[in-house]
Amino acid sequence: MQLSLNSSWRRLFGRYARFCVVGGSGVAVDMALIWLLADPRLLGWNLTLSKVIAAEVAIVNNFLWNDQWTFRRCAAGGWKARGGRFAKFNVICTAGIGWSVLLLNLQVYGWHWNVYLSNFIAIVLVSVWNFWLNARFGWKAKELAGV
Repeated sequence: MQLSLNSSWRRLFGRYARFCVVGGSGVAVDMALIWLLADPRLLGWNLTLSKVIAAEVAIVNNFLWNDQWTFRRCAAGGWKARGGRFAKFNVICTAGIGWSVLLLNLQVYGWHWNVYLSNFIAIVLVSVWNFWLNARFGWKAKELAGV
């Protein structure tokens, strides 16, 4: 029994590590779009609108990589099943975007921190939320069944 528990936690940690690597690509997408959309020297759009757009593009990027790599053993079914997983992923991550936007605005406008550092901090804090709920409900990872 002990070996099984350790093995499950090891698999869970491996998935989380892959989720974080995929998240790193999402951070790059998100940061690049924030820079393009919100920087006054470029498009100069509203920060909140820019964040929402950047985050949604990053969500699509992350879903595709997570479905193919992080959770591929849990990703059974055809396009319909994939669409269902994407819908769940998007809902969970959209709630995460809400938290991220709240944290970003608090740090930038409330505490006057750098927008890029604040965005990075918000992403890191929300990543645990996103992993846990997506692994448990989106892909139904077996190592979370008893957790």
